[in-house]
Amino acid sequence: MAKIKDALEYHSMGRKGKIEVISTKPCQTAADLSLAYSPGVAEPCLAIEKNPDDAYKYTAKGNLVAVVSNGTAVLGLGNLGALAGKPVMEGKGVLFKRFADIDVFDIELDTENPDEIIKACQLLEPTFGGINLEDIKAPECFYIEEELKKTMKIPVFHDDQHGTAIISSAALINALELVGKKIEDIRIVVNGAGASANSCAKLAIALGVKPNNMIMCDTKGVIYKGRTIGMNPYKELFAADTSFRTLEEAAKGADVLFGLSAKGAFTADMVRSMAPNPIIFAMANPDPEITPDEARAARGDVIIATGRSDYPNQVNNVLGFPFIFRGALDVRASCINEDMKLAAVKALASLAREEVPDSVSKAYGNVKFSFGREYIIPKPFDPRVLLHVAPAIAQAAMDSGVARQPIEDMEKYIEHLESTQGKSKEIMRYIINKAKTDPKRVAFPEGDNEKMLRAAQILVDEGIAKPILIGNSIKIRDKIDELGLNLDDVQIVDTENSKYTEPYAQELYRLRQRKGITESEARRIMRRKSRNHFGAMMVRMGDADAMLSGIDAHYPETIRPALEVVGKQPNLTSVHGMYMMVFKKGVYFMADTTVEIDPTAEELAETAILAAQNVKVFDIDPRVAMLSFSNFGSVRHPLSDKVRRAVQIVKEREPDLIIDGEMQADTAVVQELLDHFSFSKLQQTANVLIFPDLNSGNIAYKLLARLGGAEAIGPILMGMQKPVHVLQRGDDVSDIVNMAAIAVVDAQGRHNS
Repeated sequence: MAKIKDALEYHSMGRKGKIEVISTKPCQTAADLSLAYSPGVAEPCLAIEKNPDDAYKYTAKGNLVAVVSNGTAVLGLGNLGALAGKPVMEGKGVLFKRFADIDVFDIELDTENPDEIIKACQLLEPTFGGINLEDIKAPECFYIEEELKKTMKIPVFHDDQHGTAIISSAALINALELVGKKIEDIRIVVNGAGASANSCAKLAIALGVKPNNMIMCDTKGVIYKGRTIGMNPYKELFAADTSFRTLEEAAKGADVLFGLSAKGAFTADMVRSMAPNPIIFAMANPDPEITPDEARAARGDVIIATGRSDYPNQVNNVLGFPFIFRGALDVRASCINEDMKLAAVKALASLAREEVPDSVSKAYGNVKFSFGREYIIPKPFDPRVLLHVAPAIAQAAMDSGVARQPIEDMEKYIEHLESTQGKSKEIMRYIINKAKTDPKRVAFPEGDNEKMLRAAQILVDEGIAKPILIGNSIKIRDKIDELGLNLDDVQIVDTENSKYTEPYAQELYRLRQRKGITESEARRIMRRKSRNHFGAMMVRMGDADAMLSGIDAHYPETIRPALEVVGKQPNLTSVHGMYMMVFKKGVYFMADTTVEIDPTAEELAETAILAAQNVKVFDIDPRVAMLSFSNFGSVRHPLSDKVRRAVQIVKEREPDLIIDGEMQADTAVVQELLDHFSFSKLQQTANVLIFPDLNSGNIAYKLLARLGGAEAIGPILMGMQKPVHVLQRGDDVSDIVNMAAIAVVDAQGRHNS
């Protein structure tokens, strides 16, 4: 009852339904209106009349898909009609947008006449870049799709057929690999003869299943040659020359059982009768033909997948249609052909064999996933699916000759796709590419930490950095073996017996002998007590180019050794911390957010200058606002006066830097408010925000990260004599990779200067 109430409340709360139309262009002034509509809109109309392809340039057609349904086969609920199916079609639109940034209009057609549906879709071709047919019952759906593919020049895809087939086929490839069977040798039974079953069978044959090794069943039993009851031309394609007449008979000795039928259709006895290491895809929705618990109770060697998210190996169509359309739209494919479907299958199968990032584990309650019997298909919330499937579709479209706008640089296309997942992806891709041009040695004092090791593998594989793992060498190598990593060529430094230990101890003693450290204490620190001291000393002595630490430590525990060993730049009064805050529509850099508690005007000026220098590393021109509760002298107080003095110091030292203040936070980031101060050197909103103290800076960045939807990248430590950077406790592998890339670029800049 609670779930019913939750579902109804979800759809009815606030703005009704799940979708809205948002303008992509400004429409705030009379001038905007004249461009958006009359008279300005006439210009693109005339351009399109002369060259129809300009519709992709001047309208949303190239990123717009119609989700078309008549509601005759809504989920597992049957013929609910066009209107009752609308929530599903809206939901489909949400998934298109969420996973592939594709816009959707849902179109519910109140007819069961397939020719009327065909005609409606044909008439809509000028509006859309593609058509996704949804929840239309068989066999009419086959006829509708066939006719539309013959007559239309945009991609038409019936997801109920092909989506399930693509996802399950990818899972089948991986399941067969795990059990050591070849696809051409297996015997497969398909229970169900509707849209998805038909497509699953066809795609399995395209992948290598021999037609005479496939049996299809419907509610009347096996579909065999000569059967006349309940037959149609689409079932006739799969009529087998067999003596089997029931599902039970067909399942005996079968290697694979595909269920696209109804709850309870598979029994424990059927499972027990199958061949060794049976593979079962129980995909009835919402309740499978047999549950994984029931199947495993029947026999322990079974691999089973369902359509349910609460069981492993979910065959979820969202792994297919958004990314298939993304690739097809991006090359303006005239259709979605068999080559493109097979490309999607192979891309998904390949992705499931790769290491799963922490972000995916977090999305599923911190469950760890690795290729095996309970993970044969990627998870729907894996952001890598877009980057694997869409390019595979685009490439297959080009290779098969249906792409009307081929992609010239596939690597840049993948980077573009990554940028659509968030501005941080775009910025970090720039930093990572920069790091790859000259990878530097990065010391990892927490060298035995699982996340650090997994990050090290990525850094090596991608050529971003040269990790140095610090710690007990036996523990590190055992952990590498346990995780199945390939880090044979990575340097491991054991502080107990390293050639560096004694020289480092002597250098630490020299540095700190008048600050309470004895020679024996320095030796103990280097050998056993503090790997952060050891890592910092590697950087100081030139045996590493940068250090990255803090995944298992509090912030001060990492900074203190770095300050004692590496130290701040001699011309500075302090070190400073900065975060990159990434929002959907922009990026802001905030400092000092982690180090200086109550900075002086001099220290604030340093923070601003260092922040501006570091922002340029990201290929961004800094525009700096010095924040306060006062706007350019509106409130006179020692705190605002301090900020004003800091601004003057910066202007004297860096006269070309775009900076101003003191100013309130909203003035700094809202153009309309900033425009009131025409005298300000800051004529555009700021992208670098300098806070007057650690209280305000730390509070602001954490609130924006938690409540404002911003992604926080950092902390970026500024002002150290050599590159030392700090992680946050709980950072995941991707965070470590990002910060390592930042550390490498930092080291590159110092080396080049």
